[in-house]
Amino acid sequence: MTKNTQLARAITDRRDDLIALTQDLIRIPTLNPPGRDYRAICDYLDRRLRGSGFETELIRAHGTPGDSDKYPRWNIIARRTGGQPGDCVHFNSHTDVVEVGHGWTKDPFGGELIDGKIYGRGACDMKGGLAASIIAVEAFLATNPTFSGAIEISGTADEESGGYGGVAYLAEKGYFDPACVQHVIIPEPLNKDRVCLGHRGGWWAEIETFGEIAHGSMPFLGDCAVRHMGAVLTEFEDKLYPAMAARHTDMPVVPEGARSSTMNINSIHGGQPEQEADYTGLPAHCVPDSCRIVIDRRFLAEENIDDVRGEVKALLEGLKANRDRFDYDLREMNVVLPSMTDREAPVVQVIAAEIEKVLGKPAEFVASPGTYDQKHIDRIGKLKNCIAYGPGILELAHKPDEYIGVDDMIDSAQVMAGALTSILTPTQSRT
Repeated sequence: MTKNTQLARAITDRRDDLIALTQDLIRIPTLNPPGRDYRAICDYLDRRLRGSGFETELIRAHGTPGDSDKYPRWNIIARRTGGQPGDCVHFNSHTDVVEVGHGWTKDPFGGELIDGKIYGRGACDMKGGLAASIIAVEAFLATNPTFSGAIEISGTADEESGGYGGVAYLAEKGYFDPACVQHVIIPEPLNKDRVCLGHRGGWWAEIETFGEIAHGSMPFLGDCAVRHMGAVLTEFEDKLYPAMAARHTDMPVVPEGARSSTMNINSIHGGQPEQEADYTGLPAHCVPDSCRIVIDRRFLAEENIDDVRGEVKALLEGLKANRDRFDYDLREMNVVLPSMTDREAPVVQVIAAEIEKVLGKPAEFVASPGTYDQKHIDRIGKLKNCIAYGPGILELAHKPDEYIGVDDMIDSAQVMAGALTSILTPTQSRT
């Protein structure tokens, strides 16, 4: 029996373990915000990986956005070194999940297995990918005890809110220094037959319009900030959205709609704050003197960030010049530049070759519509040999009844384990 056959069997023999591991991870409700149970999931991974011979380190990202004694930002990095010098392959997965939302027909933290699918918040994005990478590594170690180099597995915080309490913090501390880590695979759900080379850019900003409070029966004595915000939204609809739709990128972004610039109105708040759920009274009669929106602007590699900012600023300034009593404040919240790994990079070529070997068809090269932690590994860590590859259907991320297919996890684990064989095992040991 060849090494490759032994490795493939070692993964399929771990099917039940893969299911149980994924279910366990889903059942730890690591909701972000606010950042629940980060330590609990790190402790779980710590026990699992130390049992597989890894040395582990738990790292709190002190002082990062959201970090507090109530919701500390915990991360784990596990490392196992081989018997000979060689490259280090690092599998990085975020452990946080987004809010549940409405519309579920399954328990969002139940991890139910139904017809070969495991359901739950984070099943697809990305606890299934984390579980698949662990199974891939454990199967590889069982069949290649004399490998060269090193393997690292990390579980990191806050990717869903920018990654600053996770990969960004670790990159700043040198954990992704190219002298220490040479290949990074992020098992995000981009579909098992795709190599994701990078992502679009993102610009997040808050816009506030101002007014003057007055009695609601005499609105002419005040100035309605919500109406001013309506004018902003009208400018966006009439001018900004058509301009963005006309722009297209050469980046292989999926799905097709994301090959144009896009913007989401993330939230809107105007007037009186909402009362507690048990409040039974009526609202007071007031003209709102403030209205705020948060915009989530995704931009292309062909766009300049200064132009992205300036386009919105120009629309607001136009309103200020032409609309009576209009005033505003624009506050930048975050900016992420586009990131792309070269298609000829070593990790790209290795994963693509393994996809073709396992699935029997050429890999598709794509870019992500949203940002993920590659941005920090690239910009802060200065490590360019980084991709996203993992199981899961991209369009299921953040949706109700999110799930991960067990067969997809098995196939992706085969790809990831094959990549370890190509990078860390001398050629003569693979026959």
